[in-house]
Amino acid sequence: MATLHLMVGLPGSGKTTRAKELERALPAIRLTPDEWHLRLFGQDLDDPEHDSRHSAIEALLWEIAERVLMQGLDVILDFGFWSRAERDEFRRRALSLRASPVIHYAPTTTGEILTRLAARNAALPATAFRISEEMILKWAKLFEPPADDELAASEA
Repeated sequence: MATLHLMVGLPGSGKTTRAKELERALPAIRLTPDEWHLRLFGQDLDDPEHDSRHSAIEALLWEIAERVLMQGLDVILDFGFWSRAERDEFRRRALSLRASPVIHYAPTTTGEILTRLAARNAALPATAFRISEEMILKWAKLFEPPADDELAASEA
């Protein structure tokens, strides 16, 4: 049975690093929208079209993920999954394809995220957005950490 791995967390929380580790350890395909987005549009966080572009990329990556899961192979979606509703939707999608959904989440304090992002911004790789402290503080208010029941269901 294929597994859909959902990487949950804010930028700088370590989810992409963990996704890359999983990709190496498993036979799985990793789909990280930021890498695709930056290649197509560059550093466009301030562009009014950024969010619609990002949503379109995530939709295309889901189409790839769906096909791969139907072939019985594991997929790592490195989307962030900031809300429970979004996580519930992707768990439902996985189950409809007879794949097992698994949440990967490592609680990371906002302070640690800010420290990591400062280091990342100082030597910005081509695969990452430059993210300001103001953005993270705003996004941290929107992020819904997975509840215990979500994590327990993922471990079962």
